Amino acid sequence: MNSLEKVEGRAKIGIWGLDDILSGGLSRGHLFLVEGAPGTGKTTIALQFLMEGARAGEKCLYITLSETERELRDGAASHGWVLGDEIEVFELLPPESLLDSEQQQSLLYSSDLELGETTKQIFEAVERTKPNRVVLDSLSEIRLLAQSSLRYRRQILAIKHYFAKFNTTVMLLDDLTAELADKTVHSVAHGVLRLEELAPSYGAERRRVRIIKYRGVKFRGGYHDVTITTGGLNVFPRLVASEHRTEFTRGRLTSGIAELDQLLGGGIDKGSSTLVLGPAGTGKSLVSIVFAVAAIARGEKAALFVFDEELGLLFSRMKGLGIDLEGLRHAGKLFVEQVDAAELSPGEFAHRVRSRVDDDAIKTVVIDSLNGYQAAMPEENSLILHVHELLQYLNRQGAATFMTVAQHGLVGDMKAPVDVTYLADTVILLRYFEAVGSVRRAISIIKKRTGAHESTIREYRIDNRGLTIGAPLVEFQGVLRGVPLYVGPNNPLLEEQRQ
Repeated sequence: MNSLEKVEGRAKIGIWGLDDILSGGLSRGHLFLVEGAPGTGKTTIALQFLMEGARAGEKCLYITLSETERELRDGAASHGWVLGDEIEVFELLPPESLLDSEQQQSLLYSSDLELGETTKQIFEAVERTKPNRVVLDSLSEIRLLAQSSLRYRRQILAIKHYFAKFNTTVMLLDDLTAELADKTVHSVAHGVLRLEELAPSYGAERRRVRIIKYRGVKFRGGYHDVTITTGGLNVFPRLVASEHRTEFTRGRLTSGIAELDQLLGGGIDKGSSTLVLGPAGTGKSLVSIVFAVAAIARGEKAALFVFDEELGLLFSRMKGLGIDLEGLRHAGKLFVEQVDAAELSPGEFAHRVRSRVDDDAIKTVVIDSLNGYQAAMPEENSLILHVHELLQYLNRQGAATFMTVAQHGLVGDMKAPVDVTYLADTVILLRYFEAVGSVRRAISIIKKRTGAHESTIREYRIDNRGLTIGAPLVEFQGVLRGVPLYVGPNNPLLEEQRQ
């Protein structure tokens, strides 16, 4: 049972992810603050909040002090929305007398009159419509009219107590034009949501939301990724693996290649993660895809998330190796998605992976590669935490996850841009080695938590027959230095395929 099903009587905002982190929505009859710089999506949240109320048969009122009604309706139309009769838009204009310089008071500050007149108009609109939900956009206008922190606080308290008489759920919008240290509304509001926009050095802007305060309600803390698309605001709750657990029968998954399964001690366990590590060109993607194809051959479905390679090139390359990924995709057996790390936030990526596992019952997931995933993350520590939660979640769903990481360099002391070997249950190491004047490839298993595995090194070859793995080779030196050197006889090595 998710959090949306646990709580009755909440005023849902209408954004699934936001309602989820708020434990079902906003407590009715209270005042909430949504703050953020211009462009972070405050108005979009407010409109979705009112439209959700309209769908539930509630009366809704949008009071705008900073935007005209036409601008508001045009903004809604850009998302394909039409604000119906259930949502009244009240455009609060200053009285004409306050715009007439000849009628300006000389003994009183004009701001005193403007603030009182503004509050009066707000209360009159509420008395007339008696709404269940109200949005006040924005507090910056009231703050400017108040001129002092004391008057501003008193005005917010007056608004809060006034709406409490009607049991109205109120959403106040604030564009953070005041000093950041000013927490006047924070202390008065029942809950505070902050929207932020980040501008990376390359790629699209990133948005996120954080619940700063919510009285009497246990909410999901931390930052949650946000996107704004045609159709509204999307919130992707931070993945917490401990909240998800599924009972499944553990068992072995084979690759369909006897030598690889022997190397792995019989195969890969369900509900475990595998890291394929090696320099460029060693066949990391192929090794991972072999397990996905084997899962499909067993009658299951698989998902492939590609960060680094263009799909057309990947399909063509794999077809040359005897694997028709495009055909499997068209048959509905393989889900393939090209992921643009510069455009996709980590939270949204985790959500897409979860959707495939939850909705399509996919039990084999390939992420190629974590180098591309890292590009979506400004800090390595954040990547480690994201990967940890995602792997824990997939493991608890009984899914087998395969990840690839490209190491820097081709030979010698190679390093990975991010060390996730301790997170993976199994680590497959691919290496180049030199023998009798040729550059060849070697595969070995350096870690397997879920059982025994071969400690040997095997040569493998990639050609039009796909992946071919030879018998164990024992005449190796320098494997741990990163430059395996074969010093045995030539006979045990794989023979080149004759055309």
